[in-house]
Amino acid sequence: MSKKNEKSEIQSLARFRHEIRRFLQFSEQAATAAGLQPQQHQLLLQIAGAPDGTLVTISYIAEVMTLRHHTVVELSKRCESAGLVRRTPDVNDRRCVLLELTDQGHLALQQLSEVHARQLRELAPTLIQALTRIGRAKP
Repeated sequence: MSKKNEKSEIQSLARFRHEIRRFLQFSEQAATAAGLQPQQHQLLLQIAGAPDGTLVTISYIAEVMTLRHHTVVELSKRCESAGLVRRTPDVNDRRCVLLELTDQGHLALQQLSEVHARQLRELAPTLIQALTRIGRAKP
């Protein structure tokens, strides 16, 4: 790869990383403004967004959020205390805890999802442009 192509590819990656970071920063601020910690918002999103038929367990959430099991246990307990999540033992395996959103959790997630969708629509052109440049880069 020529130095010019390498520089262009690095610039494209930097631009894409900047746009992703802008969105993540927005997301963190939106969650905080809604009275949630960013990880609480992410937990609600992953519970509600699990594929149909998926048992939403502590282990499942730990995997999709790339967190340790005990971290998700504590996070889910905080969300349960806040009235956002219901934790129930799995009837088939009492060692597993199933997670579901409460009505309050659904409402909080719905409100945050609306503002996130608006922000993504605003950022979409620059994200798509940055991805397109990366995809066109010559190895």
